[in-house]
Amino acid sequence: MRRIAGIVLAVLLIGGVVAAVVAGRQTEDTGTATKTVRGVIGSEKAEFFADPEVVKALAAQGYTVKTETSGSWAMDGLDPKGYDFAFPSSKAPADELAEKYGVREPLPRPFYSPLVVVAHRGAADVLRQNGLATLDEGRGVLDMGAYLKAAEDGRTWQDLKGAAKYGELRGLLYIATTDPTTSNSGALYLAAASDVANDGRVVANEEDLDRTAPLMRELISVQGAQQPSTDAAFRDFVSGVGNPLVLVYESQVAALLTEGQSVDDLVVLYPDTTVFSDHTVVPVTDEGRALGELLSTDPRLRELAARHGFRPQGAATEFTAATADHTTYLMQKLTVRQAPVPTSEVLHEMARRARGQ
Repeated sequence: MRRIAGIVLAVLLIGGVVAAVVAGRQTEDTGTATKTVRGVIGSEKAEFFADPEVVKALAAQGYTVKTETSGSWAMDGLDPKGYDFAFPSSKAPADELAEKYGVREPLPRPFYSPLVVVAHRGAADVLRQNGLATLDEGRGVLDMGAYLKAAEDGRTWQDLKGAAKYGELRGLLYIATTDPTTSNSGALYLAAASDVANDGRVVANEEDLDRTAPLMRELISVQGAQQPSTDAAFRDFVSGVGNPLVLVYESQVAALLTEGQSVDDLVVLYPDTTVFSDHTVVPVTDEGRALGELLSTDPRLRELAARHGFRPQGAATEFTAATADHTTYLMQKLTVRQAPVPTSEVLHEMARRARGQ
């Protein structure tokens, strides 16, 4: 299994190297950067680091940043030599990396993003008619308890009132996610779902794992082949292919909207129990730590992070300003419950069981 994971990761990193070369070319003419830092990042941050405005803002502070992409949980298979930082998509894999590499706490956490479910209007309306969601124009709230009960019962779209008029709503009702053994968003989906299935308590021991494992396995096994990253899953949704319900980061939706793009009949569903993905820098070198702190505090970089859909830590006025025209789809003030995330050890075991490993 490690050999297979290594091959997959190598393919991902080859793509990341190409992106890094391109990003490097973009910074050649800035003339101000003095330090080059290299890192491995989650794919959902690739566009942020490739943005010419971000490149310019970093150069103004004396940095050229070159990045490669990887699944957050797959980062622990990397040799840290040659990297200044790792930048996974949540605190759990970051803490694991920090312990492995002997990195001192606290770790910089520049920004975060809640997990959301994107749907087209027809699918969202069917969920509303059947008591699985509430809707308010282009956004709504997904009732996780009701959804998990439907999934546990093996409900299909055809079982739901109002689905017959939508030809694309066929087969089992499920939310499409990434592979929880390698991807952060897929693992955090299990964290939120298991919390609900465990009566609102974080899964913390073998008994909790045994209790929730059958449902977690059901949520993953019905999906068949899973996308390796939320970036690929969101691209498929935007192009009109794939499952009617797709788990993504809110930042991906917000970035699309702030760029002036649109998706036909888009509805953003915030699970009433969700997980906030804290994008956390694991500094391997002093330069990596300085970069993480700069991303957290520099006003221009915080503004650009918000423009890419991320919520800067602290009083995120930048996110409010960046999304002011898109409240039809986005909750500026989050009113949903944030579930605690199990320890890395428990989350790994949950993901393995969910995948039938």
